[in-house]
Amino acid sequence: MRLAFVLLLLLLPGCGSSPWTDLGRELSARDPTDTEREPDGPALRLALNGRASYAKLMQESGNRRLWRSASGLVVATEGGRVVATSGAGEILVTTRFEGPDPLAEPNALLDDIAPARRSIDLMGANRTPESMRFGVPVECRMVAARSTDAAFLLVEEQCRAPGEGHFTNRFWVEAESGAVVRAEQWIGPGVGMLGVEFL
Repeated sequence: MRLAFVLLLLLLPGCGSSPWTDLGRELSARDPTDTEREPDGPALRLALNGRASYAKLMQESGNRRLWRSASGLVVATEGGRVVATSGAGEILVTTRFEGPDPLAEPNALLDDIAPARRSIDLMGANRTPESMRFGVPVECRMVAARSTDAAFLLVEEQCRAPGEGHFTNRFWVEAESGAVVRAEQWIGPGVGMLGVEFL
């Protein structure tokens, strides 16, 4: 099932002052010529390199969902985390966790710093064998803080991946439900941070 999901993803066309001040603002400025409308039903709002677009739900299997935007950007999510992409230049082929993802219990991160380990597979936009990197280890430390609005937590995940660099992912989470409402996440070297808003 997982292999079929990854193959489906690969076959699709490629294509201020504090973290709280912009929580209610749009992820990025829209192109004034963009007439794209928010789709009916489940959707994401994606922002990458200054461009924003909506992504519609294409497939759902348990906690994993596959989304596709009109611009050709495709993302797979597990809960509030992006675990695979296509259409953004570098391709995040898959993510494999070693143990449970601490993001699943964000309130527990208020009391302690939690380690998170996973391995990822990456591929260049040209999809040549030379551009493929398998089993890249990602070592992270996660911590949560309360916002000025007590309804939300900010989870920060500081990570390093040998050969790929250091990065910090951020997840804005509803304190009561634990649901991620917004994220800024690394999806590969040289791609930029992907902004995700769960609509």
